[in-house]
Amino acid sequence: MKNTFLVAITQVCAERHLPEAVILDAIEQALILAYKRKFGTDQNIAVKVDPNTGKVRVYAKKEVVEEIEHQGSQISLKEACKLDDAAELGSTVHVELTPKNFGRIDAQTAKQVILQRIREAERETMYADWSDRTGEVVMGTVRNIDTSGNVILSLGRAEAIMPRNERIRTEQYTPNRRVRAYVYEVEKTSRGPRIRVSRTHRKLLRRLLESEVPEIFQGTVEIKGIAREPGSRSKVAVTATQEGVDPVGSCVGMRGVRIQSIVNELNGEKIDVVAWAPEETRFVANALSPARVEHVWLDRDTRTATVVVPDNQLSLAIGKEGQNARLAAKLTNWRIDIKSLTEAAEEIQRRAEEEAEAAAKEAELAAKREAAAALLAEAEVSLAQAEQEETAQAVETQAEELPLTEEAVTEEVAAAVEEAEAPAAELLPEEEAALEAVELPMEIPDEAQEQVTEQIVEPEVSEEAAMVRETEEDEEAEGDKPKGKKKRRRRDLIYDEESGTIVSRQRRKASRRLDEWEDEAEW
Repeated sequence: MKNTFLVAITQVCAERHLPEAVILDAIEQALILAYKRKFGTDQNIAVKVDPNTGKVRVYAKKEVVEEIEHQGSQISLKEACKLDDAAELGSTVHVELTPKNFGRIDAQTAKQVILQRIREAERETMYADWSDRTGEVVMGTVRNIDTSGNVILSLGRAEAIMPRNERIRTEQYTPNRRVRAYVYEVEKTSRGPRIRVSRTHRKLLRRLLESEVPEIFQGTVEIKGIAREPGSRSKVAVTATQEGVDPVGSCVGMRGVRIQSIVNELNGEKIDVVAWAPEETRFVANALSPARVEHVWLDRDTRTATVVVPDNQLSLAIGKEGQNARLAAKLTNWRIDIKSLTEAAEEIQRRAEEEAEAAAKEAELAAKREAAAALLAEAEVSLAQAEQEETAQAVETQAEELPLTEEAVTEEVAAAVEEAEAPAAELLPEEEAALEAVELPMEIPDEAQEQVTEQIVEPEVSEEAAMVRETEEDEEAEGDKPKGKKKRRRRDLIYDEESGTIVSRQRRKASRRLDEWEDEAEW
């Protein structure tokens, strides 16, 4: 029994690549499930398997209490002391319940549980192994190609999937062909780990260089960048971390032996190894290898590098369908514009002409600006003079419109008195007859005569006229804007018999005065 059990355990561990403890734990869990299915599930069951003899013992875990309330999980202190002398209240004792046999059905159940637990443990172990191998290069055998074009690779106990977009288009994958692939993803599923590999990944080339070039693996030569078009061409920028080491020569090897083995592994993919340089202009020139570069201009604002090459090197620098320039741009992270010497000379001449034309336009524009500034200054001077003239005219107009002084008023009153006396001598004969017909007082009272004398000496102006003059003086004193010119009529001073005062009235036209005299004569 002992030898048979140990041989079986050892064989399963070797086939499944599992430790012995995992197999024994699976057997114990299967026996617990089979016992509960046969004898009930109200007890806390534990199974112990002796790895040396293979003997199985079943125990029930029970709690020591004073009064038993649940027979399946509790035991009295007296019964517990019979099993274990150190038992006390609250402790747990193991009561052996090993049956004589489980029966055929229970054995079959235990077998199924054991196989399931072993498969689960195998999946967990496989995922743990492959999850740490992400980023490595593995060797696999092509098993088949599914309907979606994915290649299924056999990696021993595991399987890997190479998606269609991760295949090299120029390669033919036939069953049983051995290929190297780069592991870029490991996913955990219910059926085990799902491993995805690639033949087009840039890091595949890095790992192949590390395996073929000892200087790269040791760190003497460092890979700075990789630009790749799978199945066609690749560029690798390398530099040396130790003086005296040729990075390009170390990668190529004697007579190209090292690089040729990588080319064969990638199905004839061409590999250009260029030297990396801290100066960007030099690095751009090296990236266009094997073409020879004359000069490089960098525009950092647009990240554009203008490269000048000899006329006979233009096609080589561009490459087939622009492949060389495209890979160089990916490697350097610069947009590369390649021109021949002839094109560059024409471009320089054209730029010089454009700069000269721009300078001439700028000079012409500056001259126009100066002329415009002079005209503007002249216009400002003329405008200032016009404003001064307008101001002077406004001052003269305001001076003419100022109210009359006291002397001017006195002269105007005297003139009005003379004009009032003059019509009496110039009356027509008909008018004199009309006046004689009117009975007028021959003598003027002394009081009225004194009032007339006083009014002549000190003429009074009516309140309406005084208010008008004060309003005009206030407007002129406040300095308001001059309004439209008003046509002023001359006024006459007339003696009012009813009030006994001299009043100021506007002078009327002759026709109106004649009509008034005629009305008075008729009356």
